[in-house]
Amino acid sequence: MKRTSKSEREMLDEYDFSEGVRGKYAKRYAQGTNVVVLDPDIAAAFPNAKAVNDALRALLRIARRSHKKNPV
Repeated sequence: MKRTSKSEREMLDEYDFSEGVRGKYAKRYAQGTNVVVLDPDIAAAFPNAKAVNDALRALLRIARRSHKKNPV
């Protein structure tokens, strides 16, 4: 692991995390989220999460209509 100089650090020496618990809330956070990582070319096509959700909802409506017309 590369060491960073004191001037490159984001955290100040005054911060004390010696009694911190790593991942204390990770499980609770994961239960309430559904994170999906988009490929860079797809992410570039959408300005924000709302745009992605709107596009997926539209696609879902189309897929449902198509499935009703042509059931397997």
